[in-house]
Amino acid sequence: MTRIALGVEYDGSRYHGWQTQQKGIASVQLAVETALAKVADHPVSVSCAGRTDAGVHATGQVIHFDTGAERTERGWVFGANTNLPADIAIRWARPVSEAFHARFGARARRYRYVIYNHPIRPGLYNRQLTWNYRPLDVARMRAALPALLGTHDFTSYRGIHCQAKSPVKTLHHLALYQQGPLLVLEAEANAFLMHMVRNIVGVLMAIGTGKAEPEWAGQVLAARDRRQGGVTAPPFGLYLVNVDYDSSFGLPAEQLGPQWLPHDLSAWSS
Repeated sequence: MTRIALGVEYDGSRYHGWQTQQKGIASVQLAVETALAKVADHPVSVSCAGRTDAGVHATGQVIHFDTGAERTERGWVFGANTNLPADIAIRWARPVSEAFHARFGARARRYRYVIYNHPIRPGLYNRQLTWNYRPLDVARMRAALPALLGTHDFTSYRGIHCQAKSPVKTLHHLALYQQGPLLVLEAEANAFLMHMVRNIVGVLMAIGTGKAEPEWAGQVLAARDRRQGGVTAPPFGLYLVNVDYDSSFGLPAEQLGPQWLPHDLSAWSS
């Protein structure tokens, strides 16, 4: 048996999340496994780095599966894409050792959350970003970020149905970038809780509109009580853009997405 790692990109708008659901409910995992099974000529079960929620997108999802089929890297990529719907694509494929695991071997995950701050709703990309018509004070939102960096109990920022064994996670990177009406929150952590990024964004948008002071983000964190937090932000602006593994596995380095944003946002105001 050979273990194959793959990079996956998808628009999650019409899917009920990554994970396979009950019969008749569309999921990204089911579509990917069905496509790969046709290429492998046997049933395929994949493991993923991050089980994204309904409506959430990915440009840097990583998965793996084991197979006895012999195919080239190109064969896995083009064969799977031939059998996938237009809103899911395999970006790359690599044979890896049995020591590789898409979920448990991940050292960090990076998300981007895109907000369109404008009084008029967008006609385009309305399922690829979150529209907020109220003016957002970006300086106030940025002032709230330091309190969340580092290792904390993020109970106040986890979804009520979160099944993670521990609410303690380490946020390595948290920055808010702006270019005109577009705001992008970039967050990297060793792991994320269910709805964690969306709940952080909900708090930040409340601060940005003046409903709360920047100190509120830290106060919510210290409360360790989800009821003290803000509204969960919509899923459409959220992207899983990168998963970090030990370099010994030889996985390709991809540009951070989505493609209509710069790979490096440092040129934007931050």
